[in-house]
Amino acid sequence: MKLHSLKNVEGAKHRRKRVGRGDASGWGKTAGRGDKGQSSRSGSGYRPYFEGGQIPLFRRLPKRGFKSLNPNIYTVINVASLEEAFNAADTVDKAVLHAKNLIPKKKRSLKILGNGDITKALTVKANFFSATAKSKIEAAGGKCEVIEE
Repeated sequence: MKLHSLKNVEGAKHRRKRVGRGDASGWGKTAGRGDKGQSSRSGSGYRPYFEGGQIPLFRRLPKRGFKSLNPNIYTVINVASLEEAFNAADTVDKAVLHAKNLIPKKKRSLKILGNGDITKALTVKANFFSATAKSKIEAAGGKCEVIEE
């Protein structure tokens, strides 16, 4: 068997249906779209969640909660990451964290969270500290400095 001798299995290939090419084809006149209505027009179509004009589900359900227009979005890092990436007596701030690829360089406030353990005495400069992060850093002999932006 060679590549040039391969053939498709019978019925595997179908000819393209050419609709709207005259009545003799069987798909002339309305081209299989039926008579009148939205679906017969060109450019027609329904969105996936269209329910035939009935009030859609997403409008029937009650609205819950509150979404702030100006949310506080922080860049966060845990003390476990600081333990791995820094040596004792190092100073940690946004520029150093970005240089070590621990945070992205976005204009967001930096918040230190308390997940994990820390044993090194670090000087950490951030906009916000969680209560557990602050207690863990200070228990290890480090300092927490709040910076304003």
